[in-house]
Amino acid sequence: MDQTLSRAYIEILREELLPAMGCTEPIALAYGAARVRDLLGELPEEVRVTVSGNLVKNAKSVTVPNTGGLRGIEAAVAAGLVAGKADKLLEVIADVTDADRGEIHKYLQKNCISVTLGESSLAFDYTVSVRGGGHEASLRVANAHTNVVFLEKDGQILQDIPVEGEASNGLSDHSCLSVEKIVEFAETVDLSLVEDLLDRQIQCNMAICQEGLDHVWGACIGRTILRFGGDDPQNKAKAWAAAGSDARMNGCSLPVVILSGSGNQGITASVPVVVCAQDWGIGRDKMLRALLVSDLTAIHLKTALGRLSAFCGAVCAGAGAGAGICYLEGGRYREISHTLVNALAISSGIICDGAKASCAGKIALSVEAGFLGWNMYRCDNEFFGGDGIVSKGVENTIRNVGVLGHDGMRDTDRKILEIMIGTTD
Repeated sequence: MDQTLSRAYIEILREELLPAMGCTEPIALAYGAARVRDLLGELPEEVRVTVSGNLVKNAKSVTVPNTGGLRGIEAAVAAGLVAGKADKLLEVIADVTDADRGEIHKYLQKNCISVTLGESSLAFDYTVSVRGGGHEASLRVANAHTNVVFLEKDGQILQDIPVEGEASNGLSDHSCLSVEKIVEFAETVDLSLVEDLLDRQIQCNMAICQEGLDHVWGACIGRTILRFGGDDPQNKAKAWAAAGSDARMNGCSLPVVILSGSGNQGITASVPVVVCAQDWGIGRDKMLRALLVSDLTAIHLKTALGRLSAFCGAVCAGAGAGAGICYLEGGRYREISHTLVNALAISSGIICDGAKASCAGKIALSVEAGFLGWNMYRCDNEFFGGDGIVSKGVENTIRNVGVLGHDGMRDTDRKILEIMIGTTD
């Protein structure tokens, strides 16, 4: 494989496979709050937060870890202001103590945090403006969870990066991704260049899934799947992935290695592949190469959709997992392409209505679609161009999904938000 392209793929993995604790949208708000508090130099007396609609969706209902069960935007911001360590990025509130929790609750009781729905055209966009001790400071994050584009203190602009649409996300160019090149990369890359990323992904994501199976979290989707579906590899893969989301969406403080800015997607793309590899006795190297197929395919699918949309990102990660499992069983570009087209044709109607307990169920459905897509091809069954959103060629179908989720579902996204915040007639 061309070494320039191989290095680009490795850089994409290093940007995307990041550790995070808790749902990444409220954690991003906690990060921004910690950054602007550091800029102000003290705990602020007044806080004004303006958020895009998709941030409201993904921060409204999820439990913020290490806060004693608090939910919502105000809780995330307060946690970051009181106890956040901005240098830890998306693990910003990992070190919160019992004393800190008490201070977070006290700070919220002051009612000094106001939240306003902004009018930004960007799906991911928020500002935090603070005042205290005779000083003022402001911060803006756009398009990616730690992509700070504006900083100001006492009227002096310290950073002002132009934001020109969703491409201004501080990430490398993902347009080099294709299913054919992903498979080639996974087959040929020196694993020593990426195994640190993959080992961390396996360790973190399997641990939170084990926690979700061992204890009661949320709606216990993973435990329910295991109870009624048995312990065959396909059912176990769905159950383990769902259990990780059960724990994560409901306040578990264990870290997750995210993908495309999402812990749920990080779990979905990785855990089913690992569960199947372990159950089938497949060696470490092949498992890691299958993980590369799954991770990069999920990133490729999600890139056209943007970081946040009305289209459930678990669909992309579940299709990626199907591709990785296909690789485990000997499939390569042709087989993986058909698996992806089949999976996307099955599951592309799942909406994103924010981060909350039911995400675990959507993960299970998306993993099931990935398996079904591969099993269909093994039985010489497939969907063809002209079947709904399916076009001839895997890249054309991926492009269709991107257009559907990013452009076609804009009104759906707005209506979902109206329903969630109670503004429908």
